[in-house]
Amino acid sequence: MYNVAVVGATGNVGRKILEILDERNFPIKNLYLYASKKSAGKELEFRGKKYAILETSVENIENKDLDFALFSAGGDTSLKFAPEFSKIGAVVIDNSSAWRMDPKVPLVVPEVNPEDVKWHNGIIANPNCSTIQAMPILKAIEDKYGLERVVYSTYQAVSGAGAAAISDLENGLKGEEPKKFPYPIAGNVLPHIDVFLDNGYTKEEMKMIEETRKILGLKDLRVTATTARVPVLNSHSESVNLELKNDFEINDILELLKNTEGVTLYDDKDNLIYPTPLKASGEDNIFVGRIRRDFSLDKGLNLWICADNIRKGAALNAVQIAEILIKK
Repeated sequence: MYNVAVVGATGNVGRKILEILDERNFPIKNLYLYASKKSAGKELEFRGKKYAILETSVENIENKDLDFALFSAGGDTSLKFAPEFSKIGAVVIDNSSAWRMDPKVPLVVPEVNPEDVKWHNGIIANPNCSTIQAMPILKAIEDKYGLERVVYSTYQAVSGAGAAAISDLENGLKGEEPKKFPYPIAGNVLPHIDVFLDNGYTKEEMKMIEETRKILGLKDLRVTATTARVPVLNSHSESVNLELKNDFEINDILELLKNTEGVTLYDDKDNLIYPTPLKASGEDNIFVGRIRRDFSLDKGLNLWICADNIRKGAALNAVQIAEILIKK
């Protein structure tokens, strides 16, 4: 049995972490829930017991005996408090972007690079949700055929931007002006996720590029990305175009992905079977379909991928990392 902290417990991802810990019968001895000062003292229920929310502060950390701290509280909170939890012996599994590109911090998707947990120094990073859902598929293809280039185009749900973004969609459908986004999201598509950088890419796009290279261990892989926010409540979709090093047969790709851990092959054009956000919502697995050769280049492949961004793209991935640590 393990002592577990959930930091950012009142948010969408924090609540989903608690739900998944319960579903998967994670062996918990003592549970501690942390959030901001304004949430301190409120209660959340877990396995029939009510737990008071603690303010995330050094005073509320330093006297605890913890094995795991699952973070979903934003980058600034992670930078400030992850080392404090690590200092008392807890392994921090962090959902923010704060530690992902730190060379001393493993960036882990359990189906792809579970062995990387071995070299953690108290902190393990959870990748970006849109990166996570591509990784098991790209890893399987890389292992068999090799990757030359990856082109991402994402269609990301509003739930990935938090409660205010969900409200923007819901209120926008009633004709109200947006408060979270710079333009209405209802009936619209915004090719802008996170801040713009000097190179013209957004921070979200650069996350996908850099994280893909780190997780796959391919520092020179050619990767580009365009990320867009769409008026969908939950689950991200991605069009992924690949250039492979070795030629392939489509039937072999289908068979490969059919047998890839964490992936559901959902591809039957004759019966209009292909992944959608609604199909992926609430599911642990990543759905892939619309698999076809790209005839515009040699060894080109097109894929369509959907996954629940709050579940597999954040909470489940974090819990799976903790489960790997228990097994090891």
